[in-house]
Amino acid sequence: MVESQRTGARIRARRLDRGISQTELAHMAGISPPYLNLIEHNRRRIAGKVLHDIARALGLDASVLTEVAEPALLEALDLAAASEPASGAERTQTREFADRFPGWAATVAAQARRISGLEDRVAALSDRLAHDMQLDTSLHEVISVVTSIRSTASILVGADDIDADWQSRFHQNLHQDSVRLAEASQALATYLETPKTDAAATLSPVEEFERYLDETDHHVAQLEVELLPEDAIEAMVSALVPPQAKSVARDWFHRYRADTEALPMAVLAPAAVAAAYDPGAIAEAVGSPLPVVMRRLASLPPGEGHPPIGLAICDASGGLTYLKSNRDFALPRNAPACPIWPLYQALQQPGQPIRAVVSMPGAAAPRLTCYALASPDGPLRFDAPQHYRAMMLAVADAPLAAGLPVGRSCRVCPRAECAVRREPSILPRSGDSATSGL
Repeated sequence: MVESQRTGARIRARRLDRGISQTELAHMAGISPPYLNLIEHNRRRIAGKVLHDIARALGLDASVLTEVAEPALLEALDLAAASEPASGAERTQTREFADRFPGWAATVAAQARRISGLEDRVAALSDRLAHDMQLDTSLHEVISVVTSIRSTASILVGADDIDADWQSRFHQNLHQDSVRLAEASQALATYLETPKTDAAATLSPVEEFERYLDETDHHVAQLEVELLPEDAIEAMVSALVPPQAKSVARDWFHRYRADTEALPMAVLAPAAVAAAYDPGAIAEAVGSPLPVVMRRLASLPPGEGHPPIGLAICDASGGLTYLKSNRDFALPRNAPACPIWPLYQALQQPGQPIRAVVSMPGAAAPRLTCYALASPDGPLRFDAPQHYRAMMLAVADAPLAAGLPVGRSCRVCPRAECAVRREPSILPRSGDSATSGL
């Protein structure tokens, strides 16, 4: 639809909203009713004085009648409609809705983004409650101490002939157990206490450091422009992260410095654009090892036209040792992830690069192009076990081709017929109103 058509439709909609007839509006704007009729039905272009006269008659600024909905708003409305296919939203009229009711359109888009964020938060909390080791340890400690106190108390209550020495020992045990119970209960209460900010509480040094990295989008500008000496990196580590995360941060900064030296951003950025962010093609073009290229792609600076790129690294057990998430890509930190992800497939084929387009559940879910590779962690040695790490890039804006169906984790995945499901999902089954279109 051309701009003049949207303007004519907006004039008619605003006139009807105010209960004004065509004749009345034409008279107030100083034009003939037939001419206004042609404008409203997109048969005459409108601009200049006539546009301003009509806007003045409607009590509006002329820009309200001519402004075009932002592409980002239209995309957000399309995703909101696709996420609720049972609602019957008229997706062919998205632009008209946004043009006529920009305030309501922005509200719908904002609510859709909020719902998506809340769903991600529920998924993360579900993973944590189901599989988190600290929670499991705290609960086990509470149950163990309560059992011990009950056992001691039953002995004292059920026996009348316990001598004074044994009674003293049992009383001492009760006291010690009660102290343990108080400490375990306090630790559990602290863990379950609702955070005072929107950020989820972190539990490990890796998570503590990744919280800092998320604030910089995993891009350290200072290390991109100069090779900092050891003492400068140590000062950066001490200033930026909590004490428990220092060793993790130190290793990461040293790796980042080595990667920038091997592949400077001035070489990487143009090569990435030219190769459409394919790490294999970039590695061939610049002559750098594939793991270095994959890590460097995840450090591309935000806001410079690059697509969202996530990176996950795991050890041979599948446990994540590094995770850069974004709005399109996330893996559970505290629970087993979907084993179909190429990250885990790479562990079964060490040294073999894997590329796959993946699709998350839901009609509006993102499609990602994933690049995965498992390589030795450290030098190869005879007569010694070899450890491998796998890494996977997840690049947004994948082509609309048949995608490999993946999920976050079984507990929050609605794909009921998945052959590798390990536990039932807490979400509605595929085909229900909440998940139709999978």
